[in-house]
Amino acid sequence: MKKMEKKNKLIIAIIQPDIVWEDADSNRFILTNLIAEIPKEVDLVIMPEVFVSGFTMNAAKVAEKMIGSTVTWMKEIAAERKFALCGSLIIKEKGLYYNRFVWVSPNGDTFTYDKRHLFTIEKETKNYTNGKSLTLIEYKGWKILPQICYDVRFPEWNRNTQGYDLMIDVANWPAVRRKVWIILNKARAIENQCYVAAVNRIGKDDNSIDYSGDSMIIDFKGKPILKAKNEEGFFIKSINKEKLNAFRRKFNTLIDADDFKLL
Repeated sequence: MKKMEKKNKLIIAIIQPDIVWEDADSNRFILTNLIAEIPKEVDLVIMPEVFVSGFTMNAAKVAEKMIGSTVTWMKEIAAERKFALCGSLIIKEKGLYYNRFVWVSPNGDTFTYDKRHLFTIEKETKNYTNGKSLTLIEYKGWKILPQICYDVRFPEWNRNTQGYDLMIDVANWPAVRRKVWIILNKARAIENQCYVAAVNRIGKDDNSIDYSGDSMIIDFKGKPILKAKNEEGFFIKSINKEKLNAFRRKFNTLIDADDFKLL
């Protein structure tokens, strides 16, 4: 019985840091110290969007390669601690810059997703290249869809046609729009009948933009089962696949969704 219960659960730690502007070494140092305190039973650790640079448009200054310092650091931690580690960072590839979600499994398997919806208002479209496809990650019996910040405003993009169980939304979402952040992530959980792990930062960046955290884990009914305050640290919650599947069996709205293809 205990083995079955563990199989159905995924223990998630979300990290909510105050990101040091354009300073990867300092941010890795801060995150290393936070991660060191996370209990060993955790299965998945999620860091926010651009966790080693902040939401900067200086792509050429902060960009790394997939064989660079930060991805190497992620692989070392995942292997040592035996949990999956993920978040987004700026990657340079074939002369182009991407806001890329990187997932590293304990065995070294790496999955990536490039942010599809770039934030024109902050000139992200002028400095980065958008992604072209979704990524579905399978881990410990869970199907997981990564998204990055602004993506959460576009439900047609993350519509649950792939049968995923958990959506991860990593972000640098300003405090001035915090109510929108909360509403949108709840809506994505309800309409896609999935858990949502929404991970944000705190503090103020070098553009004088304030961030209030509000990281959370939301269940398939749109109820926050974990809510982080405006403070640096990590927060842990387990999610239960059998509860999710039981709800889908009882009230499956996904079967009545329109059958259309994304262009």
